[in-house]
Amino acid sequence: MLPMSLYESRESNGAISLKSLIEDHPDIDGIKSDLTVEHLFFAMCRGGWPNFWQFPSDKQALATCYDYINEVCDYDISRIDERHRNPLWARAILKALARNASTLAKDNTIFADASSQGESFSRTTFYSYLNILQRLFLVTDIPAWSPEIRSKTTIRSAPKREFADPSLAVAAMNLTPEILMGDLNTAGFLFENLCLRDIAVYSSPLGGILGYYHDRYGLEADAVLRLANGNYALIECKLGSTKVQEGIAHLNKIETLVRNKNEELEKKELALRLPSAKIVLYGGKTAYRAKDGVYVIPIGCLKD
Repeated sequence: MLPMSLYESRESNGAISLKSLIEDHPDIDGIKSDLTVEHLFFAMCRGGWPNFWQFPSDKQALATCYDYINEVCDYDISRIDERHRNPLWARAILKALARNASTLAKDNTIFADASSQGESFSRTTFYSYLNILQRLFLVTDIPAWSPEIRSKTTIRSAPKREFADPSLAVAAMNLTPEILMGDLNTAGFLFENLCLRDIAVYSSPLGGILGYYHDRYGLEADAVLRLANGNYALIECKLGSTKVQEGIAHLNKIETLVRNKNEELEKKELALRLPSAKIVLYGGKTAYRAKDGVYVIPIGCLKD
């Protein structure tokens, strides 16, 4: 079970279908999101937890995930296999994972980050706790998409770690919407986590599988969504509109790599499919299709 998407929590107006973007290439120019920046930050911190509806105030809704993190660290992390674990170690590891969410930080970096918080534990213990957090569905691995368009040593192959919901990372770092408004760098990583959560929800009926692309030259796609029918979409997630052109450039370069690789093949039947859609999800207000075919979509307009 995944947390609710913005469409399910009635914060996305659902004017644009992810399936339609990939299969039908609709005209989306000028469609508007109703989601304000302030409410977007609030939604990232509150999360897609169904029980938030029952709370009479925003403050109580925001507290839900903090309570959940405390429950996990104090009880669930030991209860899952009836083996006692240290709540302080669990919190340190969760905080380190949160500070490195939506990045390509290696395990050594995350382990060092967790150890720097005054807690002393072995790498074996670190991996043991990480495994339990994955079994509790707090943390998930996004695998690398590694098509044969560059050498295998060039393309990143390790998984990228994300939280099941950005609010878990928010609670682990003890953040608030107000703090995030003053730290747009951290907010950008959490926005990517939010987008990946929603993409996973929307693509589930289509047999969607999420991956990412990143090579040593800095070329990336935050998400590569592959569907059961073989179609796939390249997706970048940019909180602010100033980064949209960067995302567009990345997606076009990856498509060019695929196209050039196909032209080099002697056996054309081995050619890779070109992406069925190139999408930049952002925190802005207006949807449009760039002249190079990339869809620029406010996350507050998307649905399944």
